[in-house]
Amino acid sequence: MKIHEFLIPQLQQEVTLTEKFLKRIPEDKMGWKPHEKSMTIKQIANHLAEIPSWITGTMEAESLDLKGYTAPDFDKVEDIVKELKKNTAGAETSLRKDDDEFHRTWRMTRDGETVFEMPKFNVLQAMVMNQFPHHRAQLGVYFRLLDISVPATYGPSADES
Repeated sequence: MKIHEFLIPQLQQEVTLTEKFLKRIPEDKMGWKPHEKSMTIKQIANHLAEIPSWITGTMEAESLDLKGYTAPDFDKVEDIVKELKKNTAGAETSLRKDDDEFHRTWRMTRDGETVFEMPKFNVLQAMVMNQFPHHRAQLGVYFRLLDISVPATYGPSADES
């Protein structure tokens, strides 16, 4: 099996689950957060929609410098879902590479200083794909605190089977 044949279905599954969460966000709760140090629902949602673009960035470049980075800032759930789908299409295209590309070293820097470097495959698994369940879980906690039904993901939730 080629590496992209493993990663693309994984990405598609994570995006499908993520879209379920995003579509459950009430527009009037976008600014809500459970603690002053927490991200708002809007920030988490935008971050989730952005994650597939990290795949493209990893596969199409050798590094990323965080200097000047700005997070997306869509206000409406509909626009966030569109961004997720657009970024996913780009990510799927960028993953269709020879396996050799996944073994090349990728580097994240901040103002020229290396934050970390590792093979692209490891970046995709450890630093990108794992972001989906992490931030969906955050949204799940927010939903529970707001008495919003938590979608089932890898199995049933207390609200859905």
